[in-house]
Amino acid sequence: MTNWTSLSYVVVDVEGNGQQPPDLVELAAVRIDGGIIGSLSTWLVRPTYPITPLAESIHGISNKQVADLPTFDDVKADVLRALEADALVAHNAHVDVGVLQRELGEWECPEVFDTLKLSRRLIPHQMSYKLGSLVEAYKLAEGMPEALKPHRATYDALVAARLFLYMANRSSAVPLSLEVLRNQPPDGGDSEAATLF
Repeated sequence: MTNWTSLSYVVVDVEGNGQQPPDLVELAAVRIDGGIIGSLSTWLVRPTYPITPLAESIHGISNKQVADLPTFDDVKADVLRALEADALVAHNAHVDVGVLQRELGEWECPEVFDTLKLSRRLIPHQMSYKLGSLVEAYKLAEGMPEALKPHRATYDALVAARLFLYMANRSSAVPLSLEVLRNQPPDGGDSEAATLF
């Protein structure tokens, strides 16, 4: 069995402009190395198309706020460096991965761990598996700076990182194995694809 901490992880969250398909407006990336939350990188950018009123009502980012900011292309190299890890973690990961793949083009997405799917499997019997509900149930926002708010990339990436650590470390003094996180049987066979979204 392989300890899950043998991999390096980057936990991401994106906020979009509400268009279809969405352009990225905000991105946060939180490192987990050796099982410990590390550095945080965050970008707020001007999307190609305007932020819709619905999207603004969710994340609170207005077109005026981003009007004079760099575009995603201006920060792309920094984003690629921040995403260098063995695995990517996100809540409802297909959304974040889809936006990143559109924005980054040639980027090769690493193995993905979706905290939404992981939580359904590892902490069953929850009333809701929305990120906000899990944050409340497990007090994952305790000690967070008051300036950080839900539905902003930095807050959501940090609480998703805390959720991932909670699930990986919760069962006993011995952390979960990578095989359990991947939902692989002990004999090494695959019961589910390694990409969990």
